[in-house]
Amino acid sequence: MPHPGYTSGVIESPRLEASGETVAVCGQQEFVQRTQERNMKVGFVGLGIMGHPMALNLIKGGHQLFVYGKRRLPVDVREAGATVCDTVKAIAENSEIVILMVPDTPDVRSVLFDPGGVAEGLSSGKIVVDMSSISPIETKLFAAEINKKGCDYLDAPVSGGEVGAKAASLTIMVGGPEQAFAKVKPLFELMGKNITLVGGNGDGQTTKVANQIIVALTIEAVGEALLFASRAGADPAKVRQALMGGFASSRILELHGERMIKRNFDPGFRIELHQKDLNLALQGARSLSLSLPNTATTQELFNAAAALGGKGWDHSGLVRVLEHLARHEVAKG
Repeated sequence: MPHPGYTSGVIESPRLEASGETVAVCGQQEFVQRTQERNMKVGFVGLGIMGHPMALNLIKGGHQLFVYGKRRLPVDVREAGATVCDTVKAIAENSEIVILMVPDTPDVRSVLFDPGGVAEGLSSGKIVVDMSSISPIETKLFAAEINKKGCDYLDAPVSGGEVGAKAASLTIMVGGPEQAFAKVKPLFELMGKNITLVGGNGDGQTTKVANQIIVALTIEAVGEALLFASRAGADPAKVRQALMGGFASSRILELHGERMIKRNFDPGFRIELHQKDLNLALQGARSLSLSLPNTATTQELFNAAAALGGKGWDHSGLVRVLEHLARHEVAKG
């Protein structure tokens, strides 16, 4: 039986529609000599900013994908050979492995357990892989419900953003049984480079929360550093260039520091999604009797960005809050 409260309408979920995450994919079994790997029947739910290129990479790897196409269906996914399914339930019925890539915990709950959802289409031996970034606590509950159907569950959130999704260079942090991980790993290898089985169910999501703490605090630190340099009269672009050769070098300084200087805050990863992730961190810390003071402060800066109309900005747009407080911009757009 579904966990109590799993009752909202998977096909009509406004949250999923608004995020463009209602598409799903599954496929047929065949053999491809060039890879000598068995192509599995795969379902993929969620073709948004991240899921869209991830699904395309699975198709490029030789896997036939079926999509739930009553709403938004990227043209290139259909043109690449994906076949449309009528329901999300049908995706699970036709798939060995069902992958989810949706925005938040309620979306995963809805896709899995609502009437017409994935759980209704599962049979023993199948695997559900949630690549969304959601609550570790809820993940364990979802896994337990899926396990009751004789199916395995992997939580496998990713890091690397849209760039990593397109380049198939994502970091994938996995929690769940080793045997299921081994079966799904060839699919992970089509989407990412750094793939780690961290532990049991929930451990993948815990790792992702830790990742998001580091990313958020580093964005804030880079923003402060470039703002300080600019206000002091130095060229922030040259400061960034100098710092990239030293101990302060990081991917955040490289990519998001450049965004701050070039004033490019079009979303790769939206502030509202990072707010969600830090909420998970702070909720988890509360349940563990931990204090995460800098995480809390950075969340307040994200909250201020949202108040300034920036919940849809890229998370590097956090610097705009610091600029607002200083009445000074790192650079002119």
